[in-house]
Amino acid sequence: MATLNSILLGTSGWSYKEWIGPLYMKEDKSFLRAYTKVFKTVEIDSTFYRYPSKGTVMGWTRYSPEGFVYTAKLPKLITHEKKLDIAQGAEQELQKFADLMEPLVLGGKLGCILIQLPPSYIYKPKQLEQFFKVMPTHLKFAIEFRHPSWVRTETWKLLQKYKVAYTIVDEPLLPPEVHFTSDIAYFRWHGKGKGPWYDYRYKPEELEPWIPKVKEATANAKTVFGYFNNHYHGYAVENCLQVLEMLGSLTSRQAEAKAKVENHLKAASRLATVGLGSYVKQRKTDTEKLLLAFTDPGRLERAENISNSELDMMEETAHRVLATVRDYHVVIDIEGRVIRHDCEDWKKGIAAKRFCKHVAKLFLAMDSEKSMKLLEQIQGEKDEWQFEPYP
Repeated sequence: MATLNSILLGTSGWSYKEWIGPLYMKEDKSFLRAYTKVFKTVEIDSTFYRYPSKGTVMGWTRYSPEGFVYTAKLPKLITHEKKLDIAQGAEQELQKFADLMEPLVLGGKLGCILIQLPPSYIYKPKQLEQFFKVMPTHLKFAIEFRHPSWVRTETWKLLQKYKVAYTIVDEPLLPPEVHFTSDIAYFRWHGKGKGPWYDYRYKPEELEPWIPKVKEATANAKTVFGYFNNHYHGYAVENCLQVLEMLGSLTSRQAEAKAKVENHLKAASRLATVGLGSYVKQRKTDTEKLLLAFTDPGRLERAENISNSELDMMEETAHRVLATVRDYHVVIDIEGRVIRHDCEDWKKGIAAKRFCKHVAKLFLAMDSEKSMKLLEQIQGEKDEWQFEPYP
């Protein structure tokens, strides 16, 4: 049975520049160190997109205080590309990832590994069990399903057999059912945004019904993990601290952080209301609004300033879009769910799946109906799309 001290709540990821103001100071040299002054846990989101280096994992261990706990998402190479299939080498990739995480394990800082499955992964209990059989027994795992076919009694029994925690979610695809299948409990709040789920600010009355569920988890698990994934604008920071306050476990340092983020968001809301500096409120087209889910207002403005004469649309079909923008290449493989581009800003934003001005310009130049349809498709299947360097 867990206690309030065993409830570890945080956010999914910490390295967001837009959190300068809501959480961080401009002079903060390390977002991680600043984050650990407020929260006791974080879900490492970057491992979903690529394997970390040994040095990076050592840094996570070294630059976080004693008692701080990480959870880490399993790389999408295993979950989305190999789809947990042992025949495709999923076991070897899992062992590789487990080996990389060893510094966190030895430091007592790895709470568990999250297996986030794609929406296309339908009920395949035999294949899932084969993967469970090869998982390292010294590590704890949680699994997040995104297809409703898994919501059944047989699933809970399978998870209990291998002591894998069912991830309790608040999202558009699955009901917020509560099931406990391990000695840990795992919650994820994604949001309910109409564009990306994560661009969503929970109201207190939406969070209050979750408090009994979190408390119920303490009676069924030794440790309770919970993470807010609605990172846009710092909403995750605010909502997480609000839940901690509702649970009665908010520290004085967290109370200060809560006041800071709430004041920041109130000020931003007032500016938007009077039209001062709110670029988002000035967006005129649906395409531009959709693009803001993938890029920031500054990059979008720079994309709009690129002349149409600097773009050469070489192919625009239902299967592929091929173009050059200011002599940079952009390839959108729609069937393969891959976008490739070769500017430096694009490469820097690959992990976060952020558009640079060149890619944004391409979507602005496309037929508006096709552009909107494709952007909506990428939004809805974002975990399955890959952003890669060209060629």
